[in-house]
Amino acid sequence: MSPYHHGNLRTTLLAAAERSLRQHGADQLSLRELAREAGVSHAAPRRHFPDRQSLLDALAEAGFARLDQELRAALTTTGTEFGSRLHATAAAYLRFATEDAALLELMFTRKHREGADRLLAAAAAPFGLLHDLIAEGQNEGLLQPGDPQRVGIVFFATLQGIATLINGSLVAPELLDGIVETAVDQFMRGSRRP
Repeated sequence: MSPYHHGNLRTTLLAAAERSLRQHGADQLSLRELAREAGVSHAAPRRHFPDRQSLLDALAEAGFARLDQELRAALTTTGTEFGSRLHATAAAYLRFATEDAALLELMFTRKHREGADRLLAAAAAPFGLLHDLIAEGQNEGLLQPGDPQRVGIVFFATLQGIATLINGSLVAPELLDGIVETAVDQFMRGSRRP
């Protein structure tokens, strides 16, 4: 095989790995197959990913970065009203969680292994955004006061439950938008300050 020349091998390999992850799952990811797809020698990927674990970690880290970008983009396209901001964020999260279910699963499982400091740091950005959004609702008196993390966990569990139902084919994907609206409205009603 000829050496890879255009200088974006890491990006090319990550894109190929993400496609493979969507189609075949994490168990089927192979540096050798990714090298073949990129048209490089079998040894070339090792310059960027010394082993399969480092590839999986890089995929998960890139996933958290993309999730953060998508959540922030959702917030910039909505107004300043808290309910609209919460709806937009929930919709963006669920779009990511249902379109990239295998990546999301990889992101969550990889960050809990020992030595995953970079992944924990990458996860802090999107989850920090959700934490700040919950705190914003509390500061505006729209959500119960208290620990924003506890309230946020309930909100996040609701979103994860919806994603699990969609990804498990228990609920039709075309119902997602209506379910998100109902879930966020019910969350806000149930979390209002007494």
